[in-house]
Amino acid sequence: MASFSSRSRTSSLTAAMLLLLGVLFIANLDMTGAQVGICYGMMGNNLPPATEVIALYKQRNIKRMRLYDPNQAALNALRGSGIEVMVGVPNSDLQRLSNPSEANSWVKNNVLNFWPSVKFRYIAVGNEISPVNGGTSWMAPFVLPALVNVFNAVRAAGLQDQIKVSIAVDMTLIGTSYPPSAGAFRGDVISYLAPIVGHLSYAKTPLFANIYTYFSYSGNPRDISLPYALFTSPSVLVWDSGRGYQNLFDAMLDSLYSALERLGGGNTLDVVVSESGWPSAGGFGTTSDNAGTYLSNLIRHVKGGTPKRPGKAIETYIFAMFDENQKQPELEKHFGAFSPNKQPKYNLNFGGHRNWDISTEQNATVSLKSDM
Repeated sequence: MASFSSRSRTSSLTAAMLLLLGVLFIANLDMTGAQVGICYGMMGNNLPPATEVIALYKQRNIKRMRLYDPNQAALNALRGSGIEVMVGVPNSDLQRLSNPSEANSWVKNNVLNFWPSVKFRYIAVGNEISPVNGGTSWMAPFVLPALVNVFNAVRAAGLQDQIKVSIAVDMTLIGTSYPPSAGAFRGDVISYLAPIVGHLSYAKTPLFANIYTYFSYSGNPRDISLPYALFTSPSVLVWDSGRGYQNLFDAMLDSLYSALERLGGGNTLDVVVSESGWPSAGGFGTTSDNAGTYLSNLIRHVKGGTPKRPGKAIETYIFAMFDENQKQPELEKHFGAFSPNKQPKYNLNFGGHRNWDISTEQNATVSLKSDM
């Protein structure tokens, strides 16, 4: 009898431990789903309607979305979905929104009219504006006024703690990126960025950054190896001030953190990775294997932070939901996690019960020559 009781207690403890582990595993998956979203681009003439896209997000347990403009069909389809949204102010609207009354109208028409049935998380005021990029430089003077005006409109509605307002930059604004601790912005963009960083620090709002290891790798495959870009390096490849870097994504993000510190952002300004992805065709190093490897490793990796900010999950948005056949150049057409027929291109897990079911099996990536 004593032996039976002992076995019973052991069995009960084992069952309890298994239950706890199961709960922790599910919580871990949920955290992954909560941290990673997908950008919903619409530059294709063969994409499904917005209602089907929102249903696909829900089916695949994708809990966050980036929209590049306040597309009314998408916003209406998002009502009651529970999906958290980053909605963009298109670059073409920046000059207009430098007028406070226009910013108030934009927020009313595109945010307040849908709140709270649409769960807005962020407003991105412009995308990849640079004062030294000939294509966008003329817009640069309007970014800060539009940013402040949209922030003030959100604050006037009492939603500044629920909806954060920021801008999305790309890594071309970084002048020094290696080693990460030496990260610094280009000298000719300091006057543009400094007041923006000051405002974001005041508003306790993260900076949005589009970070692509693909472009760094494809632009310099001699010095940057494929495993370093794909999170598949078996060991640390870069040591910097006692911090070890096993992947390029962390090095790029930490160089941005260092640049922000030099600009007065200190250790308080966070970064949301508003785009990251890898194309499956159209350029150097573009294969389905590489793209699937990058995305699956990215989803796993961002739970744990960077060497500079360890243990702090990195909110990240994959670019993009679909292949978009109206984009140029050819490379830009192949960033989708899904084909336009809504079939997944890769085995990815966003916290659901199983990976996406696709017929092609992902193969191990072959290392290139470089050690970095």
